[in-house]
Amino acid sequence: MLLGIDPGTAVTGFGAVVVDGRRRAELLECGVIRTSPKASLVVRLLEIHEGVEELIARLSPAVVSIEGAFQGKNVRSAMTLGQARGAIIVAAARCGVQVAEYTPRAIKRAVTGTGSATKEQVAYMVRRHLRLRSDPKPSDAADGIAAALCHAYTGPVPEGAASSRMAC
Repeated sequence: MLLGIDPGTAVTGFGAVVVDGRRRAELLECGVIRTSPKASLVVRLLEIHEGVEELIARLSPAVVSIEGAFQGKNVRSAMTLGQARGAIIVAAARCGVQVAEYTPRAIKRAVTGTGSATKEQVAYMVRRHLRLRSDPKPSDAADGIAAALCHAYTGPVPEGAASSRMAC
């Protein structure tokens, strides 16, 4: 099982998929971790960390696939996103789960065929790949699923890795 995560300090999207031997994926679960809107950044990072640890404990993924840092014009936003990514990576590391990082462009390319796809195009292709009736909502969840699919299609999918992880 692969757990894909789209980091954010207000909303962190996630998607859990199972992959067969031919790299066909099936959606197990998707959703978002919402942090307290009026809380400090420190509290939000803790909520993200705890939410990801809870997901890992419940789902037992072999790999956590996370969207990597992007180069944006707003340095402050990039720094804050980096802190959210750190909270997620530490949660996975504490639980003994392998982490795979992919650029936003690589995730879009793996799922849609182009690295410059829009959020709507990513959601549409996630729906097509997983044979869903509608696009996953909210778009943060679709982006989390896309991160998992990126690893399913392009990365090594270890067998039995979930059983060797530490308990959270």
